[in-house]
Amino acid sequence: MKYLERAYPWLLGAPVFLPVVIWGGLIYPYLVPKTLLFYALTFLAVGVFGLLATHGRAFYYARLNSWETWIPAALLALAYVTSWIGIDLYRSFWSLLVRGDGLLMLSCVVTSFYLILLYADRSFFQRVLHAVASVGTFVAVYGIGEWLIGGGRIGSLLGNAAFFAGYLGISFFATLIAAVSLPRSWQLGTYIGAALQIVAIILTATRGTMLALVVVAVAYLAWLAWHGEGRVRAWSVKMLIVLAVFGGLFFAFRSEIAKVPFEPISRIATIGTGDVDVASRLFIWKNMVTEIGKSPWIGVGAEHIDILFNRFYDPTQILEQWFDRSHNAFLDYAAQYGIGGLLLYLALIATFYTAARRFYSRGDRQCAILISLLALTYAVQSFFVFDTISSFWLMLALLAGMLSLSLPDMPQRALSVSAALRRASWPFAFAMVLLIVPMSYRPALAAYDLAQGYKYQLVDVPREVSYLSHGIALGTYADLEYGYEEYDMYANNQVARLTGQARVDAYQAALAILSANFDRYAYDARTALYLAHVLSLAPEGVTIDRNLLSSALERAIRLSPKRDQPWYILANLSITQANMYSPASSERGAGYAAARDILNRYIALVPTLSQPHFVLAELLRASGDPQGAAAEAALGKDDYRGDLMTARRAAGYYESVSDWQDAKFFLNEAIAYTPDDYAFIYDLAKVTYMTGDLVGAEAIVAQLRSSDPAILLTDQNFLNAITVYEQSKK
Repeated sequence: MKYLERAYPWLLGAPVFLPVVIWGGLIYPYLVPKTLLFYALTFLAVGVFGLLATHGRAFYYARLNSWETWIPAALLALAYVTSWIGIDLYRSFWSLLVRGDGLLMLSCVVTSFYLILLYADRSFFQRVLHAVASVGTFVAVYGIGEWLIGGGRIGSLLGNAAFFAGYLGISFFATLIAAVSLPRSWQLGTYIGAALQIVAIILTATRGTMLALVVVAVAYLAWLAWHGEGRVRAWSVKMLIVLAVFGGLFFAFRSEIAKVPFEPISRIATIGTGDVDVASRLFIWKNMVTEIGKSPWIGVGAEHIDILFNRFYDPTQILEQWFDRSHNAFLDYAAQYGIGGLLLYLALIATFYTAARRFYSRGDRQCAILISLLALTYAVQSFFVFDTISSFWLMLALLAGMLSLSLPDMPQRALSVSAALRRASWPFAFAMVLLIVPMSYRPALAAYDLAQGYKYQLVDVPREVSYLSHGIALGTYADLEYGYEEYDMYANNQVARLTGQARVDAYQAALAILSANFDRYAYDARTALYLAHVLSLAPEGVTIDRNLLSSALERAIRLSPKRDQPWYILANLSITQANMYSPASSERGAGYAAARDILNRYIALVPTLSQPHFVLAELLRASGDPQGAAAEAALGKDDYRGDLMTARRAAGYYESVSDWQDAKFFLNEAIAYTPDDYAFIYDLAKVTYMTGDLVGAEAIVAQLRSSDPAILLTDQNFLNAITVYEQSKK
């Protein structure tokens, strides 16, 4: 038992090192290994705690008498109740591999909170703080190196800039708290580590966390100006004046500052309702509040925010296709668990201040201030981002440690248990170990199989199908993601690059997974749309289930009515059916008319979306109505706001009607999004030639001769014409 007692604190503190855990052999290598390992560590810790508690090991059980310690348990209980009442408890419990943030994760984090609360003493908590300082600094240095090599927004070992910044926003203050208890010789190194974490946060260009740090700095200076004395108060007042002047100048000249070629500065300068990202976020928040108001007390259950998002999704207002978070943790808690969930989440953050007040009353002013600033940073950044396991566990673990040290001194005591209960603790511990298999091991295998499927999707389809079949047969919660990723493989890669039996096998694999998910998850608009699209991309000669296709399209439109893709599929089905008849037949005319009606209905739903106007323009031109096509294209051009798919479609339309100037404009737009798309670059060369700009066309062809000379042979007539021009200049 003594070996278990020695190992126990290491199990409790091991999640500190999760930020450095990645494995490229899994799908989502930056997050999945962290979450699955955390599950395993939690079950091991629970098993060991059960053995220690029943065999006489004393713990700080009296700490549970404090009301603050029950807030996490209340939040967890409410989450289970609302999820049980909500849309799908199974999905609420397991979440997705890419997210790992369902009831299982919440249960493990809350369990870890209580295990730390019952065990932690000052030495243990200081070791945790020192480990956090070391890991946070290492991850920050790694991120800074990533920026020095590649530039741009960095995600370091967390894989995402916002996740990275959110984690550092917490670890920074933990590092400062760690420095308080260190010898003076170590403090300088710790402060350097904290400074490196601030540098890394800036390099992420994550506006939410940077804004949180600015708010915290102003709050701290204001507190010093009010409560400080002598030079400290004078210095704080001066710094507040400097910040106010600097902020005013920054705001006055932010249009110029936004042009600075340093993303952290330019992104901050673009904050405002005119910024596309900000406008999109405000639209989401406004509509999320409306959706929350429809079920304010019970929410929809964990991991079902995407259902609310799909209801109000509008392609003219929102950049992302699929959201499962509102990018506001407070709204996320209210949406999932109702108003009670939001209040408990706020109470959880407020508990930091109750702990800080106790530290302050004992004379530990420095720790009290740092704890308060940590809570404020977390609260402000949570208004813009959301947690991962790295940040959420760290926040609750720090809270457990701070409560442990701030509560009145309480003696440890051992439980008085019967011999039968002591004997039962061994099978209980064994059961906890066995739970690692369904909770961590099998999902890891599923993630590995999915990654292998991606690896072989083009070079060995039978092997890809074998991996996917094995992964699905594991019976894990990865089934939805298998459908999403298999759709991506088939629709975006295999359709264009596979032929023959390989294409058929890939289609059947995607169809099987998506059909099973379609039957199981009737609330998932994404699965319905992906299934419909895969069916519409069936290989030639393969018979499709028209009833299944109609059912999938109906569900996709019902669950997310403003998405354009299902409407386009519907219109294309009518056009494809019509094209089976002769051009002058009434059947073809009726099919085209049905397609026009579908597109007009969608345009009525989203009148300012550019792309459907060009789709309708192409259809009108094919139907023999060039005037109507030109008018519709003009509407599309007026509504164009910049996106790749619309630019490509518009360029194709204007090329078909020999409007070379407009075609040139949209080709340039498309190439700006995909500068390595040589087919579009070659089209630009030809269109430039047709506008009379022979010099410009020659320059583009010269570029293609060095980058992709083979593509020049795809249009011999143009190549001959431009070659004659080149030779005429010699």
